[in-house]
Amino acid sequence: MSRDAASGSIRMTGQARPFNTLLVANRGEIAIRIMRTARRLGLRTVAIYSEADRASLHAVQADTAVCVGPAAPRESYLNIEAILQAARRTGADAIHPGYGFLAENGDFAAAVTGAGLVFVGPPAEAIRAMGNKAEAKRLMRAAGMPCVPGYQGLDQGDPALQAAASGIGFPVMVKAAAGGGGRGMRLVHGSSDLAAALASARSEALAAFGSDELILERALLAPRHIEIQVFADTHGHVIHLGERDCSVQRRHQKLIEEAPSPAVGPELRARMGKAAVDAANAIGYVGAGTMEFLLDRSGAFYFMEMNTRLQVEHAVTEAITGLDLVEWQLRVAAGEPLPLTQDEVAFDGHAIEARLTAEDVSAGFLPQGGPVLCWRPPADGHDVRVDHGLSEGAVVPPDYDSMVAKLVAHARTRDEARRKLHRALQDCVLLGVASNQGFLAECLEHPAFCRGDVDTGFIAEHMGAALAGTCPDSTTVAAAALAAAGWPWHGATRLGHAVVPVDLELGRRRWHVQLQAADDSVDVTVRQEAQVDSQVDSVRLALVRKHGDSVWWLEGNGQMQRVVQARNSAGIHLHSAGRAWCFVPVDPRRARAQDGGSGAVTAPLTGRIAAVGVAVGDTVQAGQTLVVLEAMKMEHRLSAPFAGRITELSAQVGGQARAGSKLVQVQPLGIGAAA
Repeated sequence: MSRDAASGSIRMTGQARPFNTLLVANRGEIAIRIMRTARRLGLRTVAIYSEADRASLHAVQADTAVCVGPAAPRESYLNIEAILQAARRTGADAIHPGYGFLAENGDFAAAVTGAGLVFVGPPAEAIRAMGNKAEAKRLMRAAGMPCVPGYQGLDQGDPALQAAASGIGFPVMVKAAAGGGGRGMRLVHGSSDLAAALASARSEALAAFGSDELILERALLAPRHIEIQVFADTHGHVIHLGERDCSVQRRHQKLIEEAPSPAVGPELRARMGKAAVDAANAIGYVGAGTMEFLLDRSGAFYFMEMNTRLQVEHAVTEAITGLDLVEWQLRVAAGEPLPLTQDEVAFDGHAIEARLTAEDVSAGFLPQGGPVLCWRPPADGHDVRVDHGLSEGAVVPPDYDSMVAKLVAHARTRDEARRKLHRALQDCVLLGVASNQGFLAECLEHPAFCRGDVDTGFIAEHMGAALAGTCPDSTTVAAAALAAAGWPWHGATRLGHAVVPVDLELGRRRWHVQLQAADDSVDVTVRQEAQVDSQVDSVRLALVRKHGDSVWWLEGNGQMQRVVQARNSAGIHLHSAGRAWCFVPVDPRRARAQDGGSGAVTAPLTGRIAAVGVAVGDTVQAGQTLVVLEAMKMEHRLSAPFAGRITELSAQVGGQARAGSKLVQVQPLGIGAAA
C-alpha cells in the first residue's frame, strides 16, 4: 500500500481503490481497535453511535461521530440507510463493518459498493454464500470439505425438520442458518424437545439476524472448536495464518481463545489450513475470513461454518504472527496484494485471550447493563493487551452484546501466557456492573485448562462449583461493611466503644456485621445468616494506606490487601483479591420474603418483551415459561417460581421492561381462589 503525497489516500499501482476517510459501522472495543490502525495509516475516522452510546468511548475517540438512531439496534447499528447517510454527510469513502451487526450482511456490502464506497470486507456474493449456513454447507461439500451430517433443506416446516432430525439421530443441534455467535442455537437430546427448540431458535434468529431459517446437524459431543484464519486478495492469493482454539464456551459463545491450539500439531495444521485455503479459493473469497471446524479426539475435523469477517479473537493470531490484521484488511480493500506468502508466515510463542463480559455468572451468565463506577485495566507492567470501550461514568447499555473488553497475553510458552493472563485479570477492576472476571480467572486456574485438555463441554464438566459463585471471605465482608457505614478512618478512635451494626446481602446470602473502634484500627465481627454452625469470625482491620475515598490498603489477620470500593443506589461495589462483589445494606427488621417466595416475576435486566405465554387467570406449573425477554442479542425466559394462578400481568409483546420491574404475579393455588 502506498501513500498519495497530495491527498493522503491509501493507493496502489494497478487496481487501486483509494480512500481517505474510514467510517466504522460498529461500536465499542472493535470500533476503537479499527480506528487505532486507521489513524496509524493516516486515515481520517468516522464513528457512528446510537442515542444510548452518545457518551461512549468509541464515539469521542473518532475524528467525527454521527448519531444514527435510537438505542434499539434495528433503528441504529442495523439501519443501512442511516449509516450510508452518515458516510455521505462526513465525506467517508470507505466503510469497515467490524464484527457483529451488519458485518456478515450481504445486502449491506452491496449497498456500500452501490453507493460508490469501498467496503472493507469480502464481496456481497461471498458473504451471502457463506453467511447462510445451509448454502455454505452445500458449497463446502461440493469443494470436498468434510461436513457434519445434517439437514439444510428448503422445507422449514416442523414436520420436515422432525423427520430430518429422526434421520440424523439424536442428539441434534438446531442452528440459525444466518449469523453466528451462538444465537439461534439449541442442543436437542430427544424428539419430544424438538418442537420447543425450533420455536425458540426461530424467534431468537429472527430477532438477531432478520431470518428465521434453520438447519440441523448431528451433535458431536465433547469436540474441540478449532478455526483457521484465512486471508485472500483480489490478485488470486489466498493464505492461512494458523489456527485458534475456541473450545471454552458458554451458551455456545466463546469465552477464552488461544493460538496455537494445544491439540493441533504441524501435520494437522497443514491439513486444516489447506482445506480452509482450498475452500476460500473455491468461492473466490477476498479479505479476512475464518473457517470454523469441530475436531474430535481421533483427529477428524468437520466444517461447521465460515465467518466472513474479522473475529473477536483475531488478537491472538496477531500476537503470535506479529501482524496487524486490520491493516491487512485495509490493504486488500485498497487493492494491494497480500504482504506475505504462505511460506513467509511464521508463528512465535503462545497467546490466550479472555473475554470480559457484563454478565451475572451465577444467574446463568445473564447479561447485565449498568453504570461503570470504576474501570481500571491492568497496569502496563502486566504486559497484556487490553481492547475495551469502557470509561468511568459511562453506562453499559442493555441493548447490545455483553462483551465489554478482552485481555490478551502473549508469551514464549502456553503456561507462561496463562499465568500472565490470570495475574492481569486479578488486577483488573470493573465496578458498577456485574462481570465474569472472577469466573475467567477460575477457568484459567483449573487443572484441565492448565493441561490444555479442553473441549466445548469444559465449563459444564469442570466449572459447576464456580458457576454458583464464590463466597467472599470475612475480611472482604468486613471491608464492605466499613464502606457501607461510611467509616470515618481519620477519627475512628474518637468513637470510643460505640458499636455500629451493619447487615449486608449478596445474592441470597446475608451477613450480620458489627464494627467497633479500637486503637488505630477497627474490630469487626462477622456472622453469616443460616450457617449450620453459626460461626462468628472476628477480624481487626487497620488502615495502612488510602488513595482518595475509593482505594484502601487494609491489614487484617496479618495480611494486607487492596480494596477498591464504589457505591450507588444498587449497593456497595467492592473489588478485593481479584474478585468483584456488590453488597446491599439492608434493614435487619425487613421481612425475609424474597421475590421468588412472593410469586413476583421481575425483569432481570432491561429489554424488549418478545413473547408473553400466559394471561390473567391462567393456571401454570412450576418452571413454565411466562415471558420471553430479548436483551443483549439474547432471549431470556422468565419462568413461574411455583405452580399457581396468574393474578397480575403487566408485560405486553413489543413493550420495554426495566430491570427490576414486576411483569407477572403468580399466586399459589388455594390462596384467594379455589384450586
